[in-house]
Amino acid sequence: MKSFILLLSLTLICQFNASAQNENFDAELAKKLGADDYGMKTYIMAFLMAGDKVAEYSPEQRAEIQKGHMANINKLAEEGKLILAGPFINGGEKRGIFVFDVSTKAEAEKLTNTDPAIQAGVLKMELIEWYGSAALMMLSEFYPKIQKKDF
Repeated sequence: MKSFILLLSLTLICQFNASAQNENFDAELAKKLGADDYGMKTYIMAFLMAGDKVAEYSPEQRAEIQKGHMANINKLAEEGKLILAGPFINGGEKRGIFVFDVSTKAEAEKLTNTDPAIQAGVLKMELIEWYGSAALMMLSEFYPKIQKKDF
């Protein structure tokens, strides 16, 4: 009898938890952002690493390559393909990350190859699928409101 009561209690708890909904859920926003039932989605993350050809360029040439790198970041962000980008602080060989809103690694690789720093061999990238909050898609709406200076 105790086992039956325990089993019945667990079943009721599981059913309650399974049917529990977030009272703040916005179905329209979730659909717009491509969110699953957990508010998450799959992105492609790129780890930017120091390239093999860094030493082949003068500081002036690297500065020009960096300008092109930043312009490419802005272009990809404006296209809605690049959701997040930034350098590591004291990362050594690990220079930074990109988070792409694309379906496949192949598409992310194609976008990666548009970067002048990748083309010059100053950076190289490792791509991996990442499961994160679909709310990241809203960064492009808020970032311009808090950015005081351009790069």
